[in-house]
Amino acid sequence: MKDENFLKANNARSLWHPMTAPSDSLKNPPAIITGGHGVRIRDVDGHEVVDGVGGLWNVNLGYSCQPVKDAIAAQLDRLPYYSIFRGTTNDQVIELAEELRKFFEPDGLTRAFFTSGGSDSVETALRLARQYHKIRNEPGRVKYLSLKKGYHGTHTGGASVNGNANFRTQYEPLLPGCYHIPAPFPYRNPFNESDPAKLAALCLQALEDEIAFQGASTVAAFIMEPILGAGGVIPPHSSFMPGVAEICRRNGILLIADEVITAFGRTGAWTGSRLWGVKPDFTCTAKAITNAYFPFGAVMIAEAVAEVFESDETGMAAIGHGYTYSGHPVGAAAALATLAETQRLKINENAAARGAELFAGLQALKERHEVIGDVRGGHGLMNAVELVADRASKKPADKATPGKVQAKTYQEGAMVRVSGNNIILSPPLILTSADVQVILKALEAGFASL
Repeated sequence: MKDENFLKANNARSLWHPMTAPSDSLKNPPAIITGGHGVRIRDVDGHEVVDGVGGLWNVNLGYSCQPVKDAIAAQLDRLPYYSIFRGTTNDQVIELAEELRKFFEPDGLTRAFFTSGGSDSVETALRLARQYHKIRNEPGRVKYLSLKKGYHGTHTGGASVNGNANFRTQYEPLLPGCYHIPAPFPYRNPFNESDPAKLAALCLQALEDEIAFQGASTVAAFIMEPILGAGGVIPPHSSFMPGVAEICRRNGILLIADEVITAFGRTGAWTGSRLWGVKPDFTCTAKAITNAYFPFGAVMIAEAVAEVFESDETGMAAIGHGYTYSGHPVGAAAALATLAETQRLKINENAAARGAELFAGLQALKERHEVIGDVRGGHGLMNAVELVADRASKKPADKATPGKVQAKTYQEGAMVRVSGNNIILSPPLILTSADVQVILKALEAGFASL
């Protein structure tokens, strides 16, 4: 590795970072992470902190998961790559598809289509949804519905169903035929309704209204995260996703669950759909499927949808879609090891327990710091703290404020993520109670520094 002076001098000279302005990386050099073990990461200066971000929602098993590392190394020796396009496949991807079938059986999902990551998985589900309707002789079903504040990746299709202008405005015009309804977000919504159950009913009514306006026969699919993640960790009322599912079924609309973040235990349930008792038509996964050690993803497909494709004899079900790295044998080997370790450790149970501790601690911080307008979580290790300049008006905090909190928190021992006015927490699911206290103590120092 080059020495620290080289790394610091050249960090942003030849490199553009995702999700930020190139000029920002030049003015505010990012932390250069050079090591990780357990739930901790270490920067180029040797400063070690608890990773309250979990990489990017994806290092569920932490940075020292040896079974996954061993699986990757062994597969590189056996078969580092081969395509699974028509005519060839590999042993690892066949085995993985069977294991995922077992894992997702309670969600009614029985087939897997492999991708390179979350945005790919979303793009795949959107395309297959349209194809499904064409096979069934309903070619007019081409539109997509989604939630404002929802996040579905950065491909053009995913950006088009995204509900956050930050990922849309500079890239418009996007895909036509994408429409959004209000998110069930009690803290900020156009109905001025703070009761979660009443708000869920209003949002469901808005969905019904939008379907009637567009015409149900023109809508292919509704896509949603079971708990909105990047939009600020927004858990809906327990009635919301089941209500969406019922409306979709009644109108012949497919339901796509974007579980790139929520699958594999983060919510305290094995999947976000299972948390709410819903069986979607497609589920998009990635991130934790390989514990972030290899870029990989999968779209899981419901039995009823699979039957439509598999029983077709017209040729319309031929899938003209895929990626060079779909079903990559090294990624499949990593996913097999990750899935086994994920289930062995029952990390969903730990996520629920540690998540409850972290959520309670964040609520206590709110009592002591006026800058905290809202604390969200309560379902596993997904939490957000929204910062405001004034609680009564909910006026957002100054743009510099979250960054100041993050910097001090990092200095005091924990990495947290800034997203707009929110401090986001999504730590590894192997977090201990002691680790939770490290995060809370560091955040206390961060807020006290303002």
